Amino acid sequence: MANIKSAKKRILVIAKKTRKNKRVKNNLKAILKNFEAALTSGNFDVAKEKLVLAEKKLKQAAAKNVIHKNTASRKVSKLAKKFNKAIKAA
Repeated sequence: MANIKSAKKRILVIAKKTRKNKRVKNNLKAILKNFEAALTSGNFDVAKEKLVLAEKKLKQAAAKNVIHKNTASRKVSKLAKKFNKAIKAA
């Protein structure tokens, strides 16, 4: 454990930021799962809405430095590709 006051404060701040980042990442995982579920059920209207929501949330997480911007872009691209492929197959 830290002895210096500023180090103790940094520990508290880091713990708070970690909790926030974890909350955002768990929310992202849930949104991506919802998109996958809508896509596998063949409900393309709902899947389209979930895709838009997922893109928005990924970009927000990247803007707040929860995830890297390239990671967000890669995930959005992957989801869009999967969505387009599912529509063509149907």
